Amino acid sequence: MTSTLQHGGRSSAAESSVDRAAEVEQRQGRWLALSVLVLAVLLVAVDATVLGLATPYISEDLNPSGTQLLWIGDVYSFVIAGLLVSMGSLGDRIGRKRILLGGATAFGAVSVLNAYATTPELMILARALLGVAGATLMPATLALIRNLFHDPRERSLAVGVWGATASAGTAVGPIAGGFLLEHFWWGSVFLINLPVMAVLVLVGIRTLPESRNPDPGPWDLVSVVLSLVGVIALVYAVKEAATHGFTWQTLATGLLGAGALYGFVHRQLTMPTPLLDMRLFRHRGFSGAVLADLLTVLGMSGLVFFLSQYLQLVQGRRPFEAGLAELPAAVGAVAAGLVAGRVARRFSVRAVVSGGLAAVGVALAVLTTLGRSTGYPVLGTALLVVGIGAGFSFTVTADVILSSVPKDQAGAASAVSETAYELGAALGIALLGSIVTGVYRDFTGPAGTPATAHESLGAAVETAAHMSPHTAGALLDAARGSFVHGLHLASAAGAAILLATAATAWFLLRNQKLENAG
Repeated sequence: MTSTLQHGGRSSAAESSVDRAAEVEQRQGRWLALSVLVLAVLLVAVDATVLGLATPYISEDLNPSGTQLLWIGDVYSFVIAGLLVSMGSLGDRIGRKRILLGGATAFGAVSVLNAYATTPELMILARALLGVAGATLMPATLALIRNLFHDPRERSLAVGVWGATASAGTAVGPIAGGFLLEHFWWGSVFLINLPVMAVLVLVGIRTLPESRNPDPGPWDLVSVVLSLVGVIALVYAVKEAATHGFTWQTLATGLLGAGALYGFVHRQLTMPTPLLDMRLFRHRGFSGAVLADLLTVLGMSGLVFFLSQYLQLVQGRRPFEAGLAELPAAVGAVAAGLVAGRVARRFSVRAVVSGGLAAVGVALAVLTTLGRSTGYPVLGTALLVVGIGAGFSFTVTADVILSSVPKDQAGAASAVSETAYELGAALGIALLGSIVTGVYRDFTGPAGTPATAHESLGAAVETAAHMSPHTAGALLDAARGSFVHGLHLASAAGAAILLATAATAWFLLRNQKLENAG
């Protein structure tokens, strides 16, 4: 009897030990898989940031018009915004691991095309193709996090690491890009994607678990086309209206986009298994978080796109120095992202999101005081506040969005979140970027200033290099002054948008809470 009890006790202890070992292995496996997912985030973040640094060099080498330069900046966002929902839904159907690894491989291959583009038109095409590949990455990473981490507090930390890596990428990109631009040609900044992609694919094959919707239904190509046409046409119409005013072509394009998006929504509501379940938007927390992300990025993106040009072409910093100058924003975002979930549980979701957005709005308002010779402490402090506020807001809204949906719909929900982000970026560059461009073009240069100098500040710097010192100085003073004035107006508009978004989030996210473990 005693022997039996002792044997049974040893057996139970052994089984318990095996269970604990399996649990530890599973837990370690989740975090190892997360390390692969954040590589994909790093890939996209680095690519987005190095473009801003490389813009003056691309402008000098490829000689794009002002409109082409904006297209180089925002066509990636246009395409990725139009395809995110479709690709997120495709990942739910064929497997998120499969689409992530396939997309990463394509992303690396198309990066080579970006690096060796020889004309503005080819560069725009390469950026568009990169958008197609990029649309597969972000929804898959968040969806896999939703399926890997079932404990709400662990998931919040994982989302924080995910967001912190994106922010770190915005720091690594300018610094690595600045170093490369000082030692190699501008195409090298795109080739840094290749080693990251290689590690992601090789390690991801072994560590990432596959997950998909067990009953997904067909992937509706009509919905894919409606989504793509709707988003691209609507954003293009906004960009053209902001740049050239309303014309019948702009109105027709806008109506085409609105009609396609209406058709997409109507089709989703009538299909038994839609690409995107529109009932998700009935959840106030989900809708509020998505709207907050869209408006926040809209308010910030115009400034982000032109900041590198300000640092290099106005203040005369070298590319590597300009990359270091943008570092405080990433440091603030990383620090805030890692603690955002804990802070939101201690206080409230709406306090953290609204407070973060208000801080960004105030920092953007401070940037309206920038001059050509403003000292770095003012700019560095403002960027640090922008990073902290954005880190708190984006991390908590991503957590809210993931927590609001079943695991089977994680890909589509993540795609909605990323669509809001990319759509906000495209609209921000189109609207706020057009403010900067429009104000810049009106500067009065010395006699004999060619029209090309009015296309972009980079073109003015290139033109000045072939003028006499006196004439060149007058041209650069006028061009830089006009550019800074446009930057002031864009910063003021961004500040107004962020402060209004903070107030809106306070109401939309009331009573919203993050899940607790249990």
